[in-house]
Amino acid sequence: MPTHALAHAPLDEYNRALVENLHPAGWVNPAPAHRYNLVVIGAGTAGLVTAAGGAILGAKVALVERDYMGGDCLNFGCVPSKALIRAARAAAEVRNASRFGVEVPAGVRVNFPAVMERMRKLRAKLSPIDSANRFRGLGVDVFIGDGKFGAPDCVEVEGKQLRFKKAVIATGARAASLPIRGLAETGYLTNETVFSLTELPRRIAVIGAGPIGCELAQTFQRLGAAVTLLEVAPQILIREDRDAANRVERAMTRDGVAIVTGCKIVSVERRGTEKVVSTERDGARTEYSVDEILIGVGRVPAVEGLNLEAAMIQYDAQNGIKVDDYLRTTNPLVYAAGDVASPYKFTHLSDAHARIVLRNALFFGRQRVSALTIPWCTYTDPEIAHVGLHEAEAKSRGIAITTYSQELAEVDRAVLDGETDGFVKVHVREGSDTIVGATIVASHAGEMISELTTAIAAGVGLGKIADVIHPYPTQADAIRRAGALYNRTRLTPFVAGLMKRWFALTR
Repeated sequence: MPTHALAHAPLDEYNRALVENLHPAGWVNPAPAHRYNLVVIGAGTAGLVTAAGGAILGAKVALVERDYMGGDCLNFGCVPSKALIRAARAAAEVRNASRFGVEVPAGVRVNFPAVMERMRKLRAKLSPIDSANRFRGLGVDVFIGDGKFGAPDCVEVEGKQLRFKKAVIATGARAASLPIRGLAETGYLTNETVFSLTELPRRIAVIGAGPIGCELAQTFQRLGAAVTLLEVAPQILIREDRDAANRVERAMTRDGVAIVTGCKIVSVERRGTEKVVSTERDGARTEYSVDEILIGVGRVPAVEGLNLEAAMIQYDAQNGIKVDDYLRTTNPLVYAAGDVASPYKFTHLSDAHARIVLRNALFFGRQRVSALTIPWCTYTDPEIAHVGLHEAEAKSRGIAITTYSQELAEVDRAVLDGETDGFVKVHVREGSDTIVGATIVASHAGEMISELTTAIAAGVGLGKIADVIHPYPTQADAIRRAGALYNRTRLTPFVAGLMKRWFALTR
């Protein structure tokens, strides 16, 4: 079984199938090869893509995992959270069905155990693709156990030595905690434990209003809990465009989430069956009595236990492993990819890192991380999706920009869907249509942002997007409309005057 505290509960048929795929009880590690082209430590997204890609290309690859294959995304992140988010969205849609003339006289009753069982079923259904047996079938030597460096060119696992030409550290990240007095003694949930719940807590305090905190706060409120979201910063989603964060805050408040920003968490204590969170804001003390506390303050790199000193690899506990623009560590034989080596902890970026490592480590490539165009999405309702620079970032870099915004309230499909509280905002270099950044707030913003990501990566200007025919009616037509706003600026008063005279002469 896994070597630290992470565990899948309850151990029903779905979690048993999951564990058998991702950490088989009777697994026997293979005899090591004399030397590997590539040794990968960590079987999350970055590690799995690297190992599979290397093996398919013909390299001799070893993959080491101490806990569950599939990493955070499959086990405790993207997959289970999005299953719950979809269930919560369904509950909200039923509650709001009367807006569309659909009456639900019996009201909404969420069967929380069934919601969680569905999540476990779907997670188990997706797990074979990340399984130990699948990777063994690809020709990868899979080692289950604690991997650590024994030398600059050697990884040790369960008493065996794996010598390598190149290695990749892809150990990911773990849930961050907070040094709050009484928190550890009182007990709390993180994204690594919350998906083991089988009964819905009546009252939940969520500490941290970043993406994890906001997604789970809205989800549990919609599933029937009374949620209080506590954040030390003056706004939720501090990394996002202020307008975008405000739209999400309004939506969460409509759902019933009590949002408290600008507050300091002073202490936590247990009083009988309750957990009491004490806060301070503007000099005033407030207590919140809840049944569960969920910490959603993000994630920190998983660098413990790797004996990185033996491999002469520099790192620090907060920022992870030090890498250059090619993802090389301070040991030229070793690369690092994914959450353990990046401030941006996204599954899709881990996948991109893995592909860079394959080129650079196995084929003397020179692909740079800085050349990537990285979108991201926060899966609240509405979603916030972003790519490129925010307005403040452009200003700090001395880049003059012009911003074109299209409100969804003026987009026909959004009006028909009843999803008008959103926008598309595109930043272009002043005097041109070169896109430097974009933010979308919409029900499915994550599905829409790729058009703008592709445009940035391919150097396609906003004016060209306006010339592309978009299906009608769609919410993505808001992107075309933003492009049309740019094209209208090309009709200056001087040009308009010339055209007026031309038409006067030719009619």
